[in-house]
Amino acid sequence: MSKDWESELQKVENFINDIQSVNPEHAKIIQLVRELFTQEEAEIRQGIKYGGLCFFQEGVLISGVFPYKHHLSIEFSHGSDFSDPSSELEGQGKDRRHLKIFTIEDITTKNALYFVKQALGE
Repeated sequence: MSKDWESELQKVENFINDIQSVNPEHAKIIQLVRELFTQEEAEIRQGIKYGGLCFFQEGVLISGVFPYKHHLSIEFSHGSDFSDPSSELEGQGKDRRHLKIFTIEDITTKNALYFVKQALGE
């Protein structure tokens, strides 16, 4: 593991710890989303950008989870290309779509893993 990668992982841990001190439920959700990505793709890169935890595949931003006051948003860089039979994804932009997450249960009920797999190209 390179020093830069170790440094990024420390920034991620610090970010989650900071969220934990303000909103423990949000920290749990961020950690769960992180686990969804890392369980599906062990080599996924993580970093803190744009105020959230971002996920990179081969140096390209594919997704991120961003905290807001009353919810979190899981953003997918190419979500407009995803299959979304239940119409869970929100957004009207050219490429990006997102899931609004209000509770930890939303990770399951909004089928976040289904979209994570698509973001990873599975």
